[in-house]
Amino acid sequence: MTDLIGKRALVTGGSRGIGAAIAQALAENGADVAITYKSAAGRADNVVAAIRTLGRRGIAIEADSADPDAVKRAVTGTVEALGGLDILVNSAGIAIYGPVADVDIADFQAVMNVNVRGPFVAAQAAIPHLPKGGRIISVGSTLGERVPFADVTPYAMSKSALLSFTRGLSRELGPRGITVNLVSPGSTDTEANPADGEGAAFQRSLSSLGRYAEPREIANVVAFLASPAAAMVTGTVVTVDGGANA
Repeated sequence: MTDLIGKRALVTGGSRGIGAAIAQALAENGADVAITYKSAAGRADNVVAAIRTLGRRGIAIEADSADPDAVKRAVTGTVEALGGLDILVNSAGIAIYGPVADVDIADFQAVMNVNVRGPFVAAQAAIPHLPKGGRIISVGSTLGERVPFADVTPYAMSKSALLSFTRGLSRELGPRGITVNLVSPGSTDTEANPADGEGAAFQRSLSSLGRYAEPREIANVVAFLASPAAAMVTGTVVTVDGGANA
């Protein structure tokens, strides 16, 4: 598909996992893609190489999504390198686990900084550059809507915040023809939550399909929302969880 030819995208947290799959999918559909990474420079270089192999422009920008100034610089760097910005994908995220009574407040704040403040700041910086037909897409989690097990409360809280962020921002940007959507994956086979890891059998049991998603299956939905075919889709949540929240 080539329905994103001429579009410029920024994918935060694009060096691995779901973010890397999203960057690749957007490039396969014709977009030039910038990604951010915190420390995995080698992996970021590999993603950029894959983008360029497809004949698209690709760049990697070192930027910790917990640092507002770094996030702003990433948006500016994308605009300067690619000549503009049409698509922002907020994919960077971190998680902590454990009972609320035992969570260190610094760890809690770190989750909020990356998962909530990061997308907010990225959107703030991107909005002045987005043209009519622009897209803001965030990657949430089904835990933002339903929490079927314990010890994930801070992470679930952070992803729940993206629901209101998406809905509210869609109201603000709708008059400009810019859509804002949230993709909420269920259990997805990544380093952070491998399909053969501890607790994986229980997570599979929650799914109607009885399996984990592959990162590419999440990326395909993001690519659709970024495309002209999704021009009437905004302020909504697309759940990609194999029926876990059915």
